[in-house]
Amino acid sequence: MAFVTRQFMRSVSSSSTASASAKKIIVKHVTVIGGGLMGAGIAQVAAATGHTVVLVDQTEDILAKSKKGIEESLRKVAKKKFAENPKAGDEFVEKTLSSITTSTDAASVVHSADLVVEAIVENLKVKNELFKRLDKFAAEHTIFASNTSSLQITSIANATTRQDRFAGLHFFNPVPVMKLVEVIKTPMTSQKTFESLVDFSKALGKHPVSCKDTPGFIVNRLLVPYLMEAIRLYERGPPGFPVGL
Repeated sequence: MAFVTRQFMRSVSSSSTASASAKKIIVKHVTVIGGGLMGAGIAQVAAATGHTVVLVDQTEDILAKSKKGIEESLRKVAKKKFAENPKAGDEFVEKTLSSITTSTDAASVVHSADLVVEAIVENLKVKNELFKRLDKFAAEHTIFASNTSSLQITSIANATTRQDRFAGLHFFNPVPVMKLVEVIKTPMTSQKTFESLVDFSKALGKHPVSCKDTPGFIVNRLLVPYLMEAIRLYERGPPGFPVGL
């Protein structure tokens, strides 16, 4: 992962120099759709870096579990970050949690968002239905982003009327730990939107890399062939296999 980060960091800086005159969106208010492992992680790092966050999922039970998981994760961070000052650690946890509210109605909360990040099931139809609905309620300036790991961003963006304000924002698990973020720009994504997402990623303490809207983007496009070869080796059963299984 560190190798991938180093190799592709240059692409962001070179891409970000264009259209300097375009006024970028400074993301302050974030709505995260999906309270699972990835969504909760995105909500955590956004809130921990001073953003106000609304975390959305289908039921209050799911959201309660998400908030509990976020609190447990934050306490681990605080224990390490504030090892010599437990009181400051407690304050960090409480302040971060207070920046996260929850809702079961995405349409009622996206109106105040600068950025909507979707982290739901990897199903194109479901994602399209979600974004098509939210497009009617979000403000004109609001950027939409999908955390999909491999689905084509263009196919998701086409469900909306804001293709220029739509991009991929692919985090890696566990989100609070992994520094890499893939920022996927479609042919319709504006430079203003791209640069706004790069700035947002940096504000989270992440290392954004620029990606084209190709299958698997960068990391999974490199990773999957290795995984497939490992499976083939296992199937063939050469001497020494299985290893570590």
